[in-house]
Amino acid sequence: MFIVTGGAGFIGSNVVAAIEDRLDAPVVVADHLRQGGKWRNLAKRGLADLVAPDALPERLAAQRTGIRAIIHMGAVTSTTETDADRMVEINFRLSARLWSWCAAAQVPFIYASSAATYGDGQAGFDDVATAEGLARFRPLNLYGWSKHLFDRWVVRQVADRAPRPPQWAGLKFFNVYGPNEYHKGAQGSVVQRLFPEAKAGRAARLFTSHHPDYPDGGQMRDFVWVEDCVDVVLWLLDHPDVSGLFNVGSGRARSFADLAAAVYRAAGREPQITYVPMPEAIRLQYQYFTEARLDRLRAAGYDRPATALEDGVSRYVRDYLDTPDPYR
Repeated sequence: MFIVTGGAGFIGSNVVAAIEDRLDAPVVVADHLRQGGKWRNLAKRGLADLVAPDALPERLAAQRTGIRAIIHMGAVTSTTETDADRMVEINFRLSARLWSWCAAAQVPFIYASSAATYGDGQAGFDDVATAEGLARFRPLNLYGWSKHLFDRWVVRQVADRAPRPPQWAGLKFFNVYGPNEYHKGAQGSVVQRLFPEAKAGRAARLFTSHHPDYPDGGQMRDFVWVEDCVDVVLWLLDHPDVSGLFNVGSGRARSFADLAAAVYRAAGREPQITYVPMPEAIRLQYQYFTEARLDRLRAAGYDRPATALEDGVSRYVRDYLDTPDPYR
């Protein structure tokens, strides 16, 4: 049995689907469904159980055997969240408790970190796993800092030879897009937000640039298809000897203008783009460039090629967004 926290969320529900489809194993999801359509991310799955995150410790205490791995995708993911206490409690303390349980029970632990830990990128995008290396990074927002705080805690546990899970992996996801992100609203991928505009023949609205090195629409991100992220998780489950911090991206930065063009062409339209001012509230926290270095993941043995941006966007539009049922 696998436990997936955040299993009703975007990446988490895709992990749940892959475990069910490829490993044919029971899955317990720990997540809040709340109001709205988040439950639809799990509507096609046959789950062993669905528990609230605050009930998970009791569940773990009652079942210390038979758990093959905890895949911890649950977190407060909003980059505009301002409640620091809530962010620390969920993104740091809960993660630390799950790590400690896995260490005691000797259960593999795979968790979601983020490319937001790198800040503006001036210190690079090297998924280094040393205290000195991590200390160089300066996240730009509360979310990125909370993820960075846990990465640093994990690396300290390992360096101090404290109890640890038999396998551990922190995955620094870059800009992920794909099915089951619809509940995220404004925090969803640009692909999902632009598709209705492209479908209707309206112009895409992208932010102007406020950096002299990047033209309007030239801001760059490492956009990664969610299936590539899932493949890394399943590969790690198949290779219990591999542990560490790993970037998960395409390895190639592309512009938002490139992304918009891919969405429009996948929808059968010629690209149309207009530029609107970037909100002042996010200007100082804005990343103009991200690109995953995949050297450590490749050196660990993962050799599957990343999905090209145009191919991933085309699959997303064809198989999900432009269908009556967009859920995986």
